[in-house]
Amino acid sequence: MSGLVNVLYLTGSFFMLEVYDRVIPSRSVPTLVGLVALALVLYAFQGLLEMIRSRILARVGAALDEALSARVFDLVVRAPLKGAAPGDGLLPLRDLDALRSFLAGAGPGAFFDLPWMPIYLVICFLFHPLLGVAAIVGAVVLALVTFVTDRATRTPAQAATGHGLRRNGLAEAGRRNAEVLAALGMQGRLGARWAAANRDYMDAQQRVSDVAGGFGAGSKVFRMALQSGVLALGAWLVINNMATAGIIIASSILVSRALAPAELAIANWKGFVQARQAWVRLSELLARIPAVGQPHALPAPARSLA
Repeated sequence: MSGLVNVLYLTGSFFMLEVYDRVIPSRSVPTLVGLVALALVLYAFQGLLEMIRSRILARVGAALDEALSARVFDLVVRAPLKGAAPGDGLLPLRDLDALRSFLAGAGPGAFFDLPWMPIYLVICFLFHPLLGVAAIVGAVVLALVTFVTDRATRTPAQAATGHGLRRNGLAEAGRRNAEVLAALGMQGRLGARWAAANRDYMDAQQRVSDVAGGFGAGSKVFRMALQSGVLALGAWLVINNMATAGIIIASSILVSRALAPAELAIANWKGFVQARQAWVRLSELLARIPAVGQPHALPAPARSLA
């Protein structure tokens, strides 16, 4: 389905190519009407497939929740008995919610679109080798940005999770011991400790957002600048009679579309990192606390007492 969606993404590029190379030189209104009708049909199919893909991803997240929810609740209940409870007793449930939200969001779609980037690069080379080289340079730069983003956000995200556990653990302890805190007049001291933990958590979250947002904004600006550069390169090729006029617009749109999955993946990298850490924590906790075996079932009663 992702392959079909990415093939249909070529509609805009080829539509502009045909308009500039066929419709404008021939001044043919019937050709223009036919191209518009064909483009509208393709766009309708593209929208339908994207809607189906988003619904499938949402149901995959729901299926994951349905498959693990009972087991995760069992972890929440049994973890204190095994001495394996995190600072936040409800963290496994929050991890499961994070996984479901990520699967139902835009992140998986971006990762599914990444393997289809070579199709756009090949078409750019078919337009002209210089356009293909420009697209490959852009793809390499965005790949490096993605790698650096992963390295730069991993440690701050882990620190934010640790501070969040401490903050939620203090809040849960205060809720459980509300009567003791009121009797001993300790609300202020516990509130100060919680406020310090909350400041650490917010600082760590801000660092993650700053790093991810900075790289995301940089990748977006780079893609826009590359699109303008490809537009200028196409104009240079047309001036030197090395390409047709339609190549100018079509190649610009095509390169922008080719790099869009990488940009979207960078923009959703924070959610990906959080989902990956949630999966690691759940996997470790599931391994430490195996499921309880089913007891031997007794036979159904066969006698009655009156």
